[in-house]
Amino acid sequence: MNQKQLTRRRFLQATSAAAVATMGMSAPRLALGSAREPLVQPTPKADACILLWMAGGMAAPDTFDPKAYLPFEKGLPVERVMSTFPAIDTAVDNIKITAGLENIAQVMDRGTLIRSHVQPDLGHILHSRHQYHWHTGYVPPQTVAAPHIGAWMSRVLGPSNPVMPAFIDIGQRLEGVGEKEELKAFHTAGFFGGEFGPFLLPYPQDAVGAVRPPKGMTPDRFESRYKRFRDLVQHGPLGQHGSDHQQESMIRAMENAHRLLSSPDRAAFDISDEPKESYDKYNTGRFGLGCLLARRLVESGARFIEVTTEYVPFEGWDTHEEGHSRLEKMKQQIDRPIAQLILDLEQRGMLDRTLVILASEFSRDMMIEGVPGSTAKDQSRAASDTLELPAHYGLHRHFTGGSSVLMFGGGVKKGFLYGETAAERPCLAIKDPISVTDLHATIFHAMGVSPKTEFTIEKRPFYATEDGKGRVVEELFA
Repeated sequence: MNQKQLTRRRFLQATSAAAVATMGMSAPRLALGSAREPLVQPTPKADACILLWMAGGMAAPDTFDPKAYLPFEKGLPVERVMSTFPAIDTAVDNIKITAGLENIAQVMDRGTLIRSHVQPDLGHILHSRHQYHWHTGYVPPQTVAAPHIGAWMSRVLGPSNPVMPAFIDIGQRLEGVGEKEELKAFHTAGFFGGEFGPFLLPYPQDAVGAVRPPKGMTPDRFESRYKRFRDLVQHGPLGQHGSDHQQESMIRAMENAHRLLSSPDRAAFDISDEPKESYDKYNTGRFGLGCLLARRLVESGARFIEVTTEYVPFEGWDTHEEGHSRLEKMKQQIDRPIAQLILDLEQRGMLDRTLVILASEFSRDMMIEGVPGSTAKDQSRAASDTLELPAHYGLHRHFTGGSSVLMFGGGVKKGFLYGETAAERPCLAIKDPISVTDLHATIFHAMGVSPKTEFTIEKRPFYATEDGKGRVVEELFA
């Protein structure tokens, strides 16, 4: 077993143990601060949040933070390759991004571009660890199962529409893909309980099938099956596992799902109802249709939606080779749908009250794994000092020293550039770095949740941001 496999095994063992331990815990209790410092929740700037997750490590110099560009040339020294796409103009004079993102370029005047998001190496730079860290705000392993940021929104804010699931995840399969157990570790409500977990829709075009009874099943039979399953949880073998809190949460999750199946609001899940002209603008694949579904669900009152390009090892943004040609395809998937999502929300008068975030677990470089001085194992498949094949052209080493984040709506400034990375290697964040903790604090703040919000778990506090120390980056807001 190699070191990478060993590290993953330890990660899974630790997170699985935390999940099992959580099953026996009593209900978490929201703490409202102390007499000395009562908890004050901020006035929300947004009612809903859409996270556009670029799973696999999106290379900032090849997307939203262009550096010096050189086209492929056999024998070109790798150390000279900074960006493999030329820079293009955007709707904002002082912001350039890279070729292939022309539609997003035209909506840059509606949002903020952060170029100084930084991540720690975490000992081993593994997608599973960094995605867990980004989505929960906590470095694994933890002694309890840490909730996904969407579960925090679901638990603290609740649904905008009582029929609609508050937390919906679109595009990520948890079965039939590599590292599925690692993915399951953070696609969860953790100690909050199942009712606050993600409503999983891996295939947006089939989403409507998840909110209606099986074909051919009569209403009476469906009602009978629902009551039987509920009885199994309350009194049967399913009720023998977990604490009373977990069982009650499971029952409430079932009741929520049953209520949705009986509601006309479920029509929002049927993207085939979308007018053809609109549907075609989004239809670049599963991610594009996921953006369309997210827009429809926000219109119907969903609170937090994640749409992902999906993490599958060595596919998508996980470019350990064929980096340049892969990114050409990834840009075709994301460019038009993201821009259309922003335009549609704006046209409907919803953009100001919807926080849209584009982010990834880390960036990529061609020369450096992690940051200078890191002891992280190099995971590149293209280790030559010169370019010999087009397959080697593209940024393929994990880089945690500076990545890009896009934010629209939710009170953030328009046409604003924040932070900076060095123009020459190493492209570290050299101005206004933002950690995962502070980025989460800023997202929570926009949604009306204090980063100091805490729940008491087994007589110990657990905060929305690590130790409640997340700092809101006020400069991002208008």
